[in-house]
Amino acid sequence: MASYSIDDAIRELAPALGKAPAGAVSGEWTATTMQAGHSSRTGGYRDAEGNYVPEASRHPLDIISEVVEKLGASGVPRFNKVLIRWKKPKFPFMRGEITLQTSYDRTIVPRAPDDPIYETAAAARRVFWQSRGTVLQNFAAERGTANIHAQTKWFGPHRRILAIQAPERLTLATDGLSTPWAGISEPENGVECELFMEFGPATLNAEGIENWANLLINIGDLVADGYRVARDVEKHRAILFCRLTEDHSPMSRIMLSQGPGRIDGLPFGSVPLIRATPIAEAEIEGQDLSDDWGAVAARNALAKRGVGSH
Repeated sequence: MASYSIDDAIRELAPALGKAPAGAVSGEWTATTMQAGHSSRTGGYRDAEGNYVPEASRHPLDIISEVVEKLGASGVPRFNKVLIRWKKPKFPFMRGEITLQTSYDRTIVPRAPDDPIYETAAAARRVFWQSRGTVLQNFAAERGTANIHAQTKWFGPHRRILAIQAPERLTLATDGLSTPWAGISEPENGVECELFMEFGPATLNAEGIENWANLLINIGDLVADGYRVARDVEKHRAILFCRLTEDHSPMSRIMLSQGPGRIDGLPFGSVPLIRATPIAEAEIEGQDLSDDWGAVAARNALAKRGVGSH
């Protein structure tokens, strides 16, 4: 593809973009190259008032994708972003004016597997928990293997459980939900929270700790899939989140509620702690669960335990 140039791309785009829908007077599209498995194509035609004009197909976006791929393989100066503009011809039977610009935008460069931002996030969480007890070394319910983009099921390289020992309690906490996403560039601390569970100091043996830690990993997977769970917990203060298997009987559900404090020092600001609390069905028996997330029942159950919403 060494002979494929921007002029070649414009010639290839001309007949496709020229098939504009009725009412279109201009068009603008932005496309990115494939980076860590991700690419994008956005834009469309506009009318004289600047409003988008509906299209019957995705043909313009498809041809733009093909052109960007050819340019990327042609040896033109390094780029990761393409801007294409089209103007309706002034006279019938003439071709519209098309311009194509390539650029290299560092703000959209995805994070590589060795990006230091991941360890920055892990260090901030470690500092937080060390201020609340002794972080047990080498404890992990699971160390998920990252893919080639440094992603695990929590969208980053950290998918662990920390165990924190203090005189009055043992805390299990997720270590990775707030790690910035790998393979993309969004300035977000992952799913913007971390989960924790608390136990009395003599409640669990080593096997019990391992079992609850593995459960917390699974709850973390559900939170990661939901993505905005932290927002819902903040809104409702407590929610009925998921059911438990019979292995945890008589406990039947997990509630999520606001925890004390926030973890500071993360790459994109602080994130809240969310308390995961197992409860029995009897604790919500007879209550109306029809509201969003069963939030009223969840708050009542926490209040009865003396935990409250914080």
